[in-house]
Amino acid sequence: MTHRDRTAVPSARKPRQVLSALLLSEGEVVSTDALISEIWDTRPPKSVQTTLQTYVMQVRKHLSRALRTPAAEIAGEVLITRNGGYTLELHGATVDLYEYRSLERAGMTALEMRDDEQAVRVFDQALALWRGRALADVELGRVLEPEVARLERSRLTIVESRLEAELRRGRHRESLSELTSLTARYSYNENLHALYMLALYRSGLRSKALEIYRELRAWMIEELGIEPSPRLQQLHHALLTGAPELDELSGGWTASAREEETAGQRDSFRNFQSIEFAAW
Repeated sequence: MTHRDRTAVPSARKPRQVLSALLLSEGEVVSTDALISEIWDTRPPKSVQTTLQTYVMQVRKHLSRALRTPAAEIAGEVLITRNGGYTLELHGATVDLYEYRSLERAGMTALEMRDDEQAVRVFDQALALWRGRALADVELGRVLEPEVARLERSRLTIVESRLEAELRRGRHRESLSELTSLTARYSYNENLHALYMLALYRSGLRSKALEIYRELRAWMIEELGIEPSPRLQQLHHALLTGAPELDELSGGWTASAREEETAGQRDSFRNFQSIEFAAW
């Protein structure tokens, strides 16, 4: 988190966790119980309240220096003690999280409107904010760990959606290299495999697309004890028969699963990446 190129991030580990949890719920009260659970789990020290207050005071000092605002004003207007917890109220600070979430919403809207060129452009801007793993420089506790997982899922959803838009634009061959890498990394992800199979087919590589399905199916049966989803099986059948709809750029082979996974999810992410937000 920065303000006019001045960082408000503490260097000490536990105050960073405090700031992270407060940023996660910016504008809302974060209870002392939640902060204690985040930092100490079920093993808080005897002086836990005093220690937590010390960490909050350290965060306030960093905010005071970054905002060039007296500490008393920070305590009264920025990091406020309220209703058994603390509230962080940001006024003009630069937090890449909020830009990312705005771009995510804008990209999904463009995708749903089938403005694929705009969707790709906006998704590229959102992904460019990432530089490494989410919250890589913060120790994760009970509060932060699930939020990091949600943000990582959000990033992968954007990657999938961007590739979907690229295929609808007819950029099948141009997407093959990225899809090869992604399916190797996310061997369990059926959406990415569906995109890869479709891109291969439209690039004149039907036999390779069928091979990808066979490999995925074998892996799922061996590792998970399940068959691929009915939707992926339908895509496989369409590949075998050379169904004409596979060549329709506006076809819905890749969209429905993404929409099921992300419905109700896109607007509920309360996530952020690294505490050094400007270093996404």
